[in-house]
Amino acid sequence: MYERKVIPNLNCGLDLIGEVLYGKWKIRLLWFINQGYKRPSELLRKIPDASRRVLNLQLKELEDHELITKKIYPVVPPKVEYSLTDFGISLIPVISALGYWGDQNEERLRRVILKRLSS
Repeated sequence: MYERKVIPNLNCGLDLIGEVLYGKWKIRLLWFINQGYKRPSELLRKIPDASRRVLNLQLKELEDHELITKKIYPVVPPKVEYSLTDFGISLIPVISALGYWGDQNEERLRRVILKRLSS
């Protein structure tokens, strides 16, 4: 498993939020869990570009950061569901605001991203 070699800088709120949400799929995972997609297979279908391994790692990190909880049902095969904690729910308006900003600036963001990728 990956072990961090440098202690993160946690001097302000932006450092803290970056540390908790750093990861390609974490914001989407939180959003989709909030939308009712609770099973790992459902989340994988919603984010098909992600590998199961990476999704599991990022779900574990979100759980470690107390944003989600994992419930394992005692059935065969095991059934797992994720849900947001109150702490995770408090992040949804922030994610919504980021999504709104992205929608409002979609054309410009697409242009600058594609420009960067082509250079």
